[in-house]
Amino acid sequence: MDIKYLIQLKNHPTIKEKSTDYVNKLKPLTEAEIVSLEVRYNDEKTFPAALRELLYLAGNDCYVLDYGLSDSQEEMQEDGRKWLVKHNKTINRPFFVIDVYNGSNQFLFVYLDEGDDPLVYEAVLYDKTTGWIHCLNNNVQLSEFIDNQLLRLLSGQNPF
Repeated sequence: MDIKYLIQLKNHPTIKEKSTDYVNKLKPLTEAEIVSLEVRYNDEKTFPAALRELLYLAGNDCYVLDYGLSDSQEEMQEDGRKWLVKHNKTINRPFFVIDVYNGSNQFLFVYLDEGDDPLVYEAVLYDKTTGWIHCLNNNVQLSEFIDNQLLRLLSGQNPF
């Protein structure tokens, strides 16, 4: 796969933590696994290019994203959808969860109908207001979000 958006992530397949000897390593998905996710979560349409690149480079493990306790991307997607039901919330556009945190109360996601480098959104499921979904960091696109997280990690900061 040609990488156009996540070049910095591609250039850093491993990162050694400054305070320890631990090496963080990206773990990819295969193209067949990505297509299977597209069939299931995007009505057989191709994901946005930046999301495809993220999954191709780090769909099984990414040192700047938290995939929670899920054993797979599919499980993380299903968990996110179950949490919506649990909190009596709905998202009426095709979406893909990219990061989970705070138990089953919050996750980051992208809409799958926003072009090749979609914006990153946060769903705060315990929020009782109508503003429980908001765009992250002043309309940051997926590639910029990943680059920013990677820059934090490279500078010795926690990306989370």
